[in-house]
Amino acid sequence: MVVSAAVVKELREKTGIGMMDCKRALEEAAGDLEKAVDVLRKKGMAAADKRAGRAAGEGFVGSYIHSNGKIGVIVEINCETDFVARSEEFRTLARDIAMQVAATNPMAVSVEDIGPDVVEKERAIYAEQAKNKPANIIDRIVDGKMKKFYQENCLVEQQFVKDADSTVAELIKEFSGKVGERVIVRRFARFAVGETL
Repeated sequence: MVVSAAVVKELREKTGIGMMDCKRALEEAAGDLEKAVDVLRKKGMAAADKRAGRAAGEGFVGSYIHSNGKIGVIVEINCETDFVARSEEFRTLARDIAMQVAATNPMAVSVEDIGPDVVEKERAIYAEQAKNKPANIIDRIVDGKMKKFYQENCLVEQQFVKDADSTVAELIKEFSGKVGERVIVRRFARFAVGETL
């Protein structure tokens, strides 16, 4: 299928992806702009998975202070090059993730960052709650509750507050696919007025 340059240009402006990638995506989507966006997102996420082992030594420390001045967040986001770290889009991503932390107060960045003692304690609580259920389904019940626990308490597992159709991990993967670099949330700190240590 022949795709017009105007449509390719429109897709490029909408996504920020290179012209040739936009053209290929439009050809694959039979000229449908929305389907082409989906094609690019899928390819970007697949490419992001391939970059998972690469070093991400550059980055940016973003912040967010809630309008009432009672909650503040600092977050470190890393990428591979200073060029990406200095971009406005990268800084916007850092601010969005800081806003996510302010809104949801996660325990950790990822599942791997939650201590084994916390996991063990939660599993024990859920097993106790399910003790009157048939023995053969208790493990499935506990696993289901742990999945929900991770979705609520791990930053990258959470639904993104600005788009409930995406998780924070998907947001980062999509951004990584767009810039062609590995992008990770390294750490964060959340402060709230009146919190006790």
